[in-house]
Amino acid sequence: MGVVISQLKERILATSLMLFEKHGFHSVTVNDIVEASGTSKGGFYHHYRSKDDLLFSIHDTFISYVLAKAREADRTCQTPAAKLAQIIHSFARVFDLYQPHISVFYQESQYLKPELDQLIKVKRDEYRLLINEVIASGQASGEFRREIPFDISGMAILGIVNWTSKWYQRNGERSIEEIADIFTDFIMHALLTERAKETYSFYFLDKSKALTNAKGRPTSRS
Repeated sequence: MGVVISQLKERILATSLMLFEKHGFHSVTVNDIVEASGTSKGGFYHHYRSKDDLLFSIHDTFISYVLAKAREADRTCQTPAAKLAQIIHSFARVFDLYQPHISVFYQESQYLKPELDQLIKVKRDEYRLLINEVIASGQASGEFRREIPFDISGMAILGIVNWTSKWYQRNGERSIEEIADIFTDFIMHALLTERAKETYSFYFLDKSKALTNAKGRPTSRS
């Protein structure tokens, strides 16, 4: 029974994503979602209190994913550099795993009620602070450069990876894993001390592969 309920909830969510992306949040009614998902109003309200609650769930799905992955990296990785590399990879991966969720949320987030937006802000703040703590820890251990403020570095990482939502395409020339490797190389070159770069050189892209795109064609050096 629980599996059936879970499947219905996922079907409602998937249907709403499709409708919101196509028509916009305000133009779609609960009746539209109910009809398109093949359920009933009772089925809808069993899982979601309102359309606003559904919009919140769309964001909560992907912010919960990256936060859980960041906590896991912080808990299981042995060094700040390893933690940060794993966080960057899971952060980039979310734009492939939850592309429709992210597209809809950034398009419609202005309609989220303040009390629900505040719940999202709590998780966003925890994620940002966790990244900052990892960078600060790396500075204390001598892995990361101390002359760069850890909070500015954290905001830079968030800005770089978040912008993926504006240009990433699943059928593009590079896979999300390749993009994550590029981000990791770029960020590690900026943060690691010269001594730490020798230790963590495996995070840097192979120069012989750097000039070849995912389809095997040489890329421009410019």
